[in-house]
Formats: sequence, C-alpha cells, structure tokens
Amino acid sequence: MYRISDSCALVETCDIITPLVDDPFTFGRIAAANAVSDVYAMGGRPVTAMNLAFFPACSLPGEILREILAGGKSVLDETGVCLVGGHTVEDNELKYGLSITGLINPDSIIRNSTALPGDLLILTKPLGTGIISTALKAELAPEEAIAEALGWMTTLNRDTAELMIECRAHACTDVTGFGLIGHAAEMAGETLSISLELTAIPLMGGLTDLLNAGLVPAGCYRNRDYFSPRVNQPCNNAVDLLLPLYDPQTSGGLLIALAPDGAKRFLETAENRGLFARQIGSVTPREQHLVEIY
Repeated sequence: MYRISDSCALVETCDIITPLVDDPFTFGRIAAANAVSDVYAMGGRPVTAMNLAFFPACSLPGEILREILAGGKSVLDETGVCLVGGHTVEDNELKYGLSITGLINPDSIIRNSTALPGDLLILTKPLGTGIISTALKAELAPEEAIAEALGWMTTLNRDTAELMIECRAHACTDVTGFGLIGHAAEMAGETLSISLELTAIPLMGGLTDLLNAGLVPAGCYRNRDYFSPRVNQPCNNAVDLLLPLYDPQTSGGLLIALAPDGAKRFLETAENRGLFARQIGSVTPREQHLVEIY
C-alpha cells in the first residue's frame, strides 16, 4: 500500500498463474478473479489493471492468447476495473496474470494480522480447487467436480468483501496458495491461535474419492510439510482428512475474523443475499500451536 493523502492510499498487487483448464477464455477469467481478490481482501476497491502474459508463440496460435485476454477483460468489466495496458513475453510456458491497482482509505484497511481473541472465523468459498485441478490435468476429474471448481474460481470476492466492511471485520485474508491452514497461521501472527472445527469446513464435492486416488497437488504436500508442526491435529483423524485444509487454492474465498455480533450479522445477511458463508472456527489467545483443529 502507498499512502497518497490522509484519506486515500493505493493498493498494489500482482498475481500470475499457469493454466488450470483447457478453455482459454475460462482460464483468463480465473486468473483475473484471482488477481483482483487481493484488493478485495484488504477492503479496497480495484480500479485499474495491467495484463501480464507469457506466451509460447511458436507452439500455440495467437487466437488462444486473444481468448485468454478476453476472459480476463470480461472479469474486469464485471468489476468496473479499467484495463490500462500490459506486457507480453514470449516464453516456453503459458502463464497469465494481472497487476491490479486499488484505492482504499488508510483508516479502513482490513489487514490479515489484526484479528482479536474471541473473534469468529467465516470462510466464503469451499476448499478443493487445487485437488480438482490436479485431477483435471490427469483427465480423472468427474464433470460435476470440474463444474463446481470452475464456478467457484470464477466467482468474485467482491460482494462478500463489501459485506465484511459493513459488518466491521477485524481481519481478513484470501485463501490461496498456502491453503486454509497456511493463511490461518498467517492470521494468528505472534500472539494468537486459530481454532478450526474440522467438520464445519466446507469442501467441494468428490474430494474424498480424488484423495483416495492420489490426485493431490505437490503444493498441498509442501504446505503440509511446512505448516503441520504448527498444527495440533486431532489424534482420531487420519492425516489425509486434513489434506484439503493444506490444498493450495486458486481464486479461493475470504477467511474473515469478526466479533460475534458482526459474524452473526454477516451470516444472516449473506444468506439473505444468496452469498456463500460458513462459520468454521474462532480466534483465541496463543495456545501451544498456531492452529488448533478439533
């Protein structure tokens, strides 16, 4: 963030991903929704964007790049973000993302490190995009699972972000590459612990079968290896049951910390507005582990 005045600051962010799906237009939409999410997670309003495309021009037709950029532009149009330019690099591997600039009042920033003991935690999208994307690349993902994952990855966090501002959220992070546990540990910081109720955490359909088939992204195992020493996992559950909590998400939901009355208002209003939201845990003073799962 960069403060311009007492009432205005810039939020600058950049995110680039490799293709998760074969359809270039859908890939562009996912990448754009993923990029603008960082601004929403801080309570900001995205206003401008620049495309960043890495394209193997010798092996893929230009029409694919055109469709990717059109998909990204469709999301920008939906969010009211102005595309102001970009840059294309000839590369051996296809990648696409955006640099986003947003605006925010410096006094209204919602950080990922300002949760309070007693806060309740709300998650606004189910988990599973990393696992389903891995199955999709292996051509082993059921059609229903693909449709669900694509639906969530192209769903903007705009409406839930606006609601968390209304409900005076204390802290927020979007759940992306570090998985739910990684981003929860980040929210815990130096003085707090995050308590998660395993059975309350929403998962996309079909994950159990995909896990049993070994269709787990490498990033999921890396997240588990790094964060598991900070997690007090329930002894009566197999580690595999926790893998979705380490699953790296693309364009994941918001993890929001609110006071109990704010959480109650958020859940009730979300239901009335047709928005997905689930209470999955709470914030406590520091316990033995950063993340406690029960």
